[in-house]
Amino acid sequence: MGADKALIRLGGETLLSHAIARLEPQVERLGVSANGDAARLTAYGLPVLPDATPLGPLAGILAALRWAAPLGATAIVTLPVDTPFAPGDLVPRLCLAAETSPSGCAIASAAKDHPACGLWPVTLAEPLAAFLASGGSAKVMTFAEAHHAARAAFPDEAAFQNLNTPQDLAAAEALLRAAQ
Repeated sequence: MGADKALIRLGGETLLSHAIARLEPQVERLGVSANGDAARLTAYGLPVLPDATPLGPLAGILAALRWAAPLGATAIVTLPVDTPFAPGDLVPRLCLAAETSPSGCAIASAAKDHPACGLWPVTLAEPLAAFLASGGSAKVMTFAEAHHAARAAFPDEAAFQNLNTPQDLAAAEALLRAAQ
């Protein structure tokens, strides 16, 4: 969309505000994975976690894992900022699914997989760092499958709608208006 997605407005609130509202009731603490000038996000009062390497979402997951481990966390949950309609029970369902995975990792799945919406044990930090250093595919799904991620089933594909174009944003605005 040609802008900082975290600060794009939907229904009068930024996409980051929507993500915070979805996750805050479900987790102990929040951080935001973001590169660039962290000052643009200071108003949200969250730690800004920059990527150590510019390798996409997996680098953000690694930064979050490394941030969370010293805080005593056993896992992190990831949610792309451009997914404003994430389920209110995302975290509990991911946790239940993770119990069936040997790595304790789980991704959201509706009509298709949504690996950027996932539960990642902090024990995956070093395997993820090695994976990124190996020069292989930096795709989240490739890493998730390599670690036998369980799939948490969600009935509503629309809950994972990504806002990538002005048309997507307009459709999301229409959904918000219809829900009021």
